[in-house]
Amino acid sequence: MASEFSDVDKIWMDGEFIDWKDATIHVLTHALHYGSGAFEGIRCYEADKGSFIFRLDEHVKRLYKSAGMYKMDIPYPMEEFKDAIIETVRVNKLTSCYIRPIVYYGYHHLGLNPKGCPVKCTIATWPWGAYLGEEGIERGIRCTFTSWVKTHSKMIPISTAKGTGQYINSLLAVIESRDRGFDEAIMLDDYGYVAEGPGENIFMVKDGIIHTPDRGSSILPGITRDTVITLTKDQEYEVIERRITKGELLAADEIFFTGSAAEITPVRIIDYMTVGEGKRGPITKDIQERYNKVILAQDERYAHWVTKVY
Repeated sequence: MASEFSDVDKIWMDGEFIDWKDATIHVLTHALHYGSGAFEGIRCYEADKGSFIFRLDEHVKRLYKSAGMYKMDIPYPMEEFKDAIIETVRVNKLTSCYIRPIVYYGYHHLGLNPKGCPVKCTIATWPWGAYLGEEGIERGIRCTFTSWVKTHSKMIPISTAKGTGQYINSLLAVIESRDRGFDEAIMLDDYGYVAEGPGENIFMVKDGIIHTPDRGSSILPGITRDTVITLTKDQEYEVIERRITKGELLAADEIFFTGSAAEITPVRIIDYMTVGEGKRGPITKDIQERYNKVILAQDERYAHWVTKVY
């Protein structure tokens, strides 16, 4: 058992809690062969006032929307599923953790048409620190442009669904970047414009203005991305959503990734070229600080974004 899972006892599967070691599926499960599932990555944070799940409502709504795109009818009302997520954190006695709800077509037959396969539902939780490293949060990470092109939304519903199968594209990008000795990849879209990271949205700062690829750039419009855009606009930063060229990104003063796993992670190097001053920039740091106050329930203006667990 991996170390981060060593203190986790239970997983919620199809309406009941079972022991971690018993959370298994049949080898002929449809989703295992065809990637026919949808998932979310959610975080719970320990704060002075208790433990809080960040933007639970938005994550669960997106999960149901993603499932719907693949004609999966989740057999639980949305409120019941949200309650199950909260209870899974409580049952495992976790005060801070990563939460992985996943729905998928289960065991029945192996034709590409999933009709007749049951929709299965699972919720797992475990302690998980900074996805790209605690040092990366402060110092910034090293990235490379991957040769793998981000899948276009005309091929699969990238901009509206967080499907399991589509992440094979991201997997290839991550493997390539790590094999080259970098921390993470940056992916371009089918037209050569900047898209996003394998599991993160990307922002750049130039002359005090914040830019991020628009929805037409083969991105998943992330919930953390939306959080950052809202926070920065509320603090009177100018935020522009548009197509961004590779050259523009390399000339940026600051660059950072956003995502539920990655949170707000600065980028200090791209393909051996230094970004800005080669460290976390002042605007990135300011956004990190504002974001941390929100996720730790310290900003009453965004109290509707946090759900109390304890």
